[in-house]
Amino acid sequence: MKLIKLSAIASTNSYLRDLGMKMYLEDETVVWAESQTKGRGQRGSSWVSEAGKSLTFSMFKRFSMLSSEEHIKINLAVSLGISASMNRLKIPQITIKWPNDIMSYNKKLCGILIENQLQGNSVIGSIIGIGINVNNSVFHNLHNAGSMLMATDIMYDPERVLSQVVADISAQLDRVENTDFETLNREYHDLMFRKDIISVFEHNDRSLFNGIIRGVSNSGNLRIEMEDESVQEFKVKEILLRY
Repeated sequence: MKLIKLSAIASTNSYLRDLGMKMYLEDETVVWAESQTKGRGQRGSSWVSEAGKSLTFSMFKRFSMLSSEEHIKINLAVSLGISASMNRLKIPQITIKWPNDIMSYNKKLCGILIENQLQGNSVIGSIIGIGINVNNSVFHNLHNAGSMLMATDIMYDPERVLSQVVADISAQLDRVENTDFETLNREYHDLMFRKDIISVFEHNDRSLFNGIIRGVSNSGNLRIEMEDESVQEFKVKEILLRY
């Protein structure tokens, strides 16, 4: 791992992407910012980081034999890696909320934003942005947010957390090109938040419906069993899980 540590930056993903346009990036180059002012999440949301308490970083990963049709395996591997780290660090009740949140009980600890680089029909690299609430204790108007500290009443060394998470993500990403989707998906499914129980979802038009999470398809869509017992697939921007 090559580590670039910065005091403050708008976005670690943007910094790493811009750096890659200027120079050759070593595999597993990591940019860690103590403060990030314009972090992004899924669905165009922002990631709020608190200097010295949140861990915000991006990691560059190269691939040589990964089809663009298999890009979902990157998402699965990253989520599995972070979950493994949280379990090693004794954070309780770790689950993965589709598509890319890591939860402790019903509180969000971590968000992930992955930007893939394509060449023809292949993924040649990924910039993996990660935000982890480590020692945060106050979240204004963010009722579903939590932190490692709040989950355990233990203060953590952010650099130690970074080292553990990068190691576990790296181990999972090393499996991506040689492990089939079904194997990774089984492991991901075992950790899914609110799987196999009735949940409330919201359509883009704000209408609500009940459904049961039954997993993720090989295109990355969420598979939901509807009230008529049919199983439908939904893309990231089509629905929200409301509980």
